[in-house]
Amino acid sequence: MRQTSQVYLLSIAAGLLLATASLSSQTATPQPLTVPLAGVQDSRPLLQGVPQTTGMRSGFVHLKPGETVGWHTTGKNEESLVVLRGQGEALIDGQANKPFIAPAFVYIPPATRHNVANTGTGPLEYVYVVAPAKLQ
Repeated sequence: MRQTSQVYLLSIAAGLLLATASLSSQTATPQPLTVPLAGVQDSRPLLQGVPQTTGMRSGFVHLKPGETVGWHTTGKNEESLVVLRGQGEALIDGQANKPFIAPAFVYIPPATRHNVANTGTGPLEYVYVVAPAKLQ
């Protein structure tokens, strides 16, 4: 049975709270940033939205074999995953599972209910990037 990664969900919740709380302090200008990922073995936010960015959020996810991040949607945002290590599946509500093996790239359109599962025998690590979708 797959387990939900509580660390990932807490990271998302903390990022959303920080982004919401900082909407009133939009006077800061986003600045260039580098974040080393070598040796990181826990899920954590990397970019947390305004004022750190103009709306983009990002994080690092580490899942043990059998774990999932849990079903969620990014609402009006689109999401991409850059898979660094391991193998898994993107589970898309109402669609066939989308398997992947690192290195890989996964795209999730706005308003799409989804989940990510580690189907391998080792860790699954990826960086997610969530940004406001702009319809043309």
